[in-house]
Amino acid sequence: MKETNCVKLEFLSRSVNEGFARAAAAVFASQLDPTLDELNDVKTAVSEAVTNCIVHAYPDSIGKISLRARSFPDNSVEITVRDWGCGIPDIEKAREPMFTTGGDERSGMGFTIMESFMDRVKVRSAPGKGTAITMRRRISVRALGK
Repeated sequence: MKETNCVKLEFLSRSVNEGFARAAAAVFASQLDPTLDELNDVKTAVSEAVTNCIVHAYPDSIGKISLRARSFPDNSVEITVRDWGCGIPDIEKAREPMFTTGGDERSGMGFTIMESFMDRVKVRSAPGKGTAITMRRRISVRALGK
């Protein structure tokens, strides 16, 4: 299916940029006229994906993160968050609830949260080359006048 619109942003893996990425994704998704709940779901999933990059991909350094958002004729939004960090050696293990490489202060629920708020989450990763998380959510079409 051909996209109807797209945007791509790049930013550094600084924690202050998590809020920027969250807001940018929300503004982009707004063109699909989501409910506040749908918009909050997208924002939460993006926050989790970007935070994973900041905490896990670049644990001891600052690196680059890209966010690509695309909209489609079926009123869905697809957001890909990508890094060029350390990568994930075992994606299946990383997607298990409560698993984390971020220490005791981390809950290990990032992928679980993304999966619960989005319709589809795809993870591609290679150790030493980085990770790309692609999330898709269909936004309900609301009747005019509501």
